[in-house]
Amino acid sequence: MSRTCAICGKHTITGNSVSHAKNHTRRTWRPNLVKVKTQVQGTTVTLKICARCLKSDFITKKV
Repeated sequence: MSRTCAICGKHTITGNSVSHAKNHTRRTWRPNLVKVKTQVQGTTVTLKICARCLKSDFITKKV
């Protein structure tokens, strides 16, 4: 399964880590994903969503 939020589509991005001496090395930034069980159309589904979507109440967590 990919590192992508099921709600907003946030995913891994790449870029450069730049040192004080301006040396460039490749690095990645990964989203803060959380596995959450929720109800979608009456069935229980496990989704990977980012912490921002969870905090914003886009879905309700199944307890």
